[in-house]
Amino acid sequence: MASLWGGRFTKETKEDAFSFNESLSFDKRLWREDIEGSIAHAKMLAKQLIIGKSDGEAICGALESIYIEIEEGTLQISGHFEDIHSFIETQLIQRIGDVGKKLHTGRSRNDQVAVDMKMYVRREITEIDSLLKELLRTILRLQEENLDIIMPGFTHLQKAQPVTLAHHLGAYFEMFKRDRERLFDAYRRLNVCPLGAGALAGTEFSIDREYTASLLHFSSPTLNSMDSVSDRDYCLELLSALSICIMHLSRFCEEIIIWNSNDYNYLELDDAYSTGSSIMPQKKNPDIAELIRGKTGRVYGNLFSLLTTLKGLPLAYNKDLQEDKECVFDACDTLKTCITLFTQMLDAIVFNEDVLKKSAEGGFINATDVADYLVTKGLSFRDAHEVTGKVVLECQKRGIVLSKLPLADYQAISDRFKGDLYQRISIEDCVRARESFGGPAKNAMKDIIKINKDYLEKTAIWEEN
Repeated sequence: MASLWGGRFTKETKEDAFSFNESLSFDKRLWREDIEGSIAHAKMLAKQLIIGKSDGEAICGALESIYIEIEEGTLQISGHFEDIHSFIETQLIQRIGDVGKKLHTGRSRNDQVAVDMKMYVRREITEIDSLLKELLRTILRLQEENLDIIMPGFTHLQKAQPVTLAHHLGAYFEMFKRDRERLFDAYRRLNVCPLGAGALAGTEFSIDREYTASLLHFSSPTLNSMDSVSDRDYCLELLSALSICIMHLSRFCEEIIIWNSNDYNYLELDDAYSTGSSIMPQKKNPDIAELIRGKTGRVYGNLFSLLTTLKGLPLAYNKDLQEDKECVFDACDTLKTCITLFTQMLDAIVFNEDVLKKSAEGGFINATDVADYLVTKGLSFRDAHEVTGKVVLECQKRGIVLSKLPLADYQAISDRFKGDLYQRISIEDCVRARESFGGPAKNAMKDIIKINKDYLEKTAIWEEN
């Protein structure tokens, strides 16, 4: 069995115990980070004359060759190795002999895996951010195309006030913007380098941790060697941000599922993102949206799993921390797939404009505008609210909408109603009048779209700050 330890042991690890302990089967995806971290460490050792310059060059050259071979597929990560660190170091020693054994000077697997995970999380954040930007571009395009499409806005799943489809989609734009900001916060806090912390207490070698941190593009080295190897807060922050992000996707999917139903018919899903029934030939099911909604629990589970793992750990490193990897790997993979498919599905949706407009005309959706109208005629809003409630009750008794109640019947309830009422409470005017910043009126929406266009022109959010 290939391991990085063994001198103190007189027995081989039992096969089932080895299998239980090993992590190569899943941490092999850290090969890039492990090699990059090792190259930086070797350069620092040579710079500090802890190893010879020629030894440092030999180590770096061999590691670069291993990197290329794995990337090109000529070297497969496999074999009876405990973890990716064992695999890489064994490959190194096989190529350059005893010189390769000098690489681990002043380093432990504890700080090695810590820096690998931090670098991996940074890379995942940049990839997820790129996918979120593409989703935001899709939403922004749909907003621009649907500035005039009126639909009902809801509270408690009941029609509340008229808005536009652009305005409704804009709410999700803001959610996914906040998701990017949470990722940036996590990125900023994790971007300190634990390499050089050793097992937990640093090293007696004259290492240059600032140099290593700069080579690996960290803002600085960590300040406490015990915290460096035991910290997984950044994994929790990442999983928390991913959980909130997939929750936003799930909410959006829930609305798409509802809007796609026969009773709503607000939209038509593309066939490429729907499936049929094995028994009911008429069915067209929103399976992609439902699966994204379902996978939300999977990401939540990863967050709670790691929280539970960490809650009882004493300082410093414990093998329990190996459980961080599968949680993070699975959550990142799941969310990236969900964002990608959701963006494609959303881009292909056809919204049924006539159905949306007709739906907005029912449910007394302009009742607030009747009350606002009375306020302009001198009533307090509280009195206007009561009068409008009586109007709605009268319309309910007759089975008609507000625009169909005769003026004489309005005036029988309040003499403040005049002939200009009907224009003020038309659905189009109700939307047009809401020009407050962030509201659904077309001009207000154009201002927000301009702001968000400028926002999307920027680079990755952590590069801006």
